[in-house]
Amino acid sequence: MTSNKTVFFIVGILLVILGIFMMIPYAVQLIYDENSNSFFSSSIITIFIGVLTILATLKKDNQLNLQQAFLFSTLSWVSIALFGSLPFLLSNLNLSFSEAFFESMSGITTTGSTTITDLDNSPKSILLWRAIMQWLGGVGIIVMATTVMPLLKVGGMQVFKTDSSGSEKILPKTIEVAFAIISIYTILTLACGFVYWTQGMNIFDSIAHSLTTLATGGFSTHNESIGYFKSPGIEFTSIIFIILGSIPFITYLKFVKGNKKIFYQDVQIRGFLYLLIISVLVMFIYLFLNTTEYSILDNLRISSFNVLSILSGTGYVTDDFGLWGEFPLIFFIFLMFVGGCAGSTTCGIKIFRLQILFLFVENQIKKLVYPNSISVVNYNNKKIEDSFINSVIIFIFSYLFLFLIIAMFLSIFGLDFLSAISGAATSISNVGPGLGDMIGPNGNFSEVSDVSKWILSFAMLLGRLEIFAVLVLFLPSFWRS
Repeated sequence: MTSNKTVFFIVGILLVILGIFMMIPYAVQLIYDENSNSFFSSSIITIFIGVLTILATLKKDNQLNLQQAFLFSTLSWVSIALFGSLPFLLSNLNLSFSEAFFESMSGITTTGSTTITDLDNSPKSILLWRAIMQWLGGVGIIVMATTVMPLLKVGGMQVFKTDSSGSEKILPKTIEVAFAIISIYTILTLACGFVYWTQGMNIFDSIAHSLTTLATGGFSTHNESIGYFKSPGIEFTSIIFIILGSIPFITYLKFVKGNKKIFYQDVQIRGFLYLLIISVLVMFIYLFLNTTEYSILDNLRISSFNVLSILSGTGYVTDDFGLWGEFPLIFFIFLMFVGGCAGSTTCGIKIFRLQILFLFVENQIKKLVYPNSISVVNYNNKKIEDSFINSVIIFIFSYLFLFLIIAMFLSIFGLDFLSAISGAATSISNVGPGLGDMIGPNGNFSEVSDVSKWILSFAMLLGRLEIFAVLVLFLPSFWRS
């Protein structure tokens, strides 16, 4: 059996980094005179465990094999979620361990579901930590989608491999790719925060919301989310930066390296924008025909914001779309499944998989009409192999099957039909708000049973790590290899 020292060594480093980040909300505790030392204690514990892990695994290999890469993908996120829950657990919010872990997992997976009932009166240090967790999760999944997931060949992610030879080679080393992505991510976050501030947010809210906007996470500092501000300028700012966060970050690197047409040439980006425009028009027409509450401009703004928020998995809300009728509920569940672009901070099945599925179906129909013809499936000017198509189809099938299993278990443990269905969809798709009175846009997950919270937490992890990267760990053969 291979040694996993390298895996634990890297996890130890990540825990030390996490502990250092905990000092930021600790400073906020001092600034706002919050009577708590939860972050200082959590930071010390996390750094201590991280350092011990590093010291215990110093004699490590320099490379990760495939088995270790799978283990690292899951273990790193679970570890960060576990230690990230300490500030919630030690705070004055009186959260149980189930609630604290749920909140932390929701943050690091950029889901945005919450168990905190009164955000407006919650400690600012806690609100900032929720935002930091989502920001770290956002940049983390981008780096993993660019450097680790393609090597694992999970659900077709190998199409985004960046270390191949030829014109597709962006930067010579993985670490340089990661550094470049983090730099772009940070610059966009700072720009978002500045624009929020110019539109009327105070400094604290602009910082917190900029962290969660780029991460398409959706954690807000107010119960009413973005709707609290009642500002079209803030909503349009959110729309712009959510779109920027929904674009594969590798395209930013290609643009910087000289490909000035990449944003138009990328099939996935075009597909995302086309779907966004069509979805907004559908919702605009529906609200225009079925409500008289909004003016045409307000209708367009509200439709654009909420459709984009659900499609990208951000989860911000400006209005209780649960009151719009039955069609928006069905339509938003569909958008939850679709998600955004691979290599971004968005969620769901991902646009590229649905595009490839459509191309495959189209190709099969052509074979029925012209049985003797020879046709191939091309995506982004590349020939797609049958094995790749098979992995995409298997992923989509598994995604939907697990959604049904999760919904069934949620119903067993007390959730009504709509809450179970939407809860399963919003967790595995990392969206945030569900549907219905309990977990809808104006609700939260505090009344959900502890067992359901653990089920939802596991679903968040599955969705964030592309399902198979987690499920492979449950195979006995994996541990024997």
